[in-house]
Amino acid sequence: MHAPPRPSPALPRSPSRTPARPVAIRTGLLLAAVFGVLLALVACAWEPLVSLDRYVAQGLHPVAVEHHGWTRCVRVLSDWLWDPWTMRAALAVAVLWLARRRDWLLCAWIAGTSALGTALQQGLKAAVGRARPSWPDPVATAHYAAFPSGHALTATVTCGLLVWLLWRHGVRAAGLRAALAAGAVSVLGVGFTRLYLGVHWLSDVVGGWLLGGALVAVSAALFETLAGRRATEAEGAS
Repeated sequence: MHAPPRPSPALPRSPSRTPARPVAIRTGLLLAAVFGVLLALVACAWEPLVSLDRYVAQGLHPVAVEHHGWTRCVRVLSDWLWDPWTMRAALAVAVLWLARRRDWLLCAWIAGTSALGTALQQGLKAAVGRARPSWPDPVATAHYAAFPSGHALTATVTCGLLVWLLWRHGVRAAGLRAALAAGAVSVLGVGFTRLYLGVHWLSDVVGGWLLGGALVAVSAALFETLAGRRATEAEGAS
């Protein structure tokens, strides 16, 4: 008698991390919904929000005017380290690395997500047309309309995408925690610098964080879904 055939070994799990997809999409939709509420309040100039914005701005501006050395340091952080073009350059390095690995889909996805963030930011600025804080003794200047903060949005998108890439490529827990900490410092830090320099209202910064976080979460979830389907099709064809 022949021995019964052994069951074939289970196929390896897709790197798309299926359980994380629902969490990411729910998080993205929640952030988008909160951003939508904030956008409506900004557009209608809701008085409690306007008062809060003014309170924060008027509390920080005298400190920036008085402490020249600290203000110069904050300007370096805002204009160089956490400038949107610096953030985009960091993301470009990741895109080039993916291109060298011939991971063309993920390469295009990261670049497209970053470009979409910039387009959303500029489109909303033009549509809302919110004025920036105005001071008789400004310590910094900025262009375009105020809402949402481009610095905050770009830092959130860049750091979020980079952390997601590290997670996707199996970076160890210690490295991932370090990346999360660096990303959190960058996202929160750039928001503080824009408020301290008096070029944004608090709700501008929060709006940038919310929209950037929503974009990253939804983009990552959609990519993982697509990658999961491609892996399933490849396994079925083999």
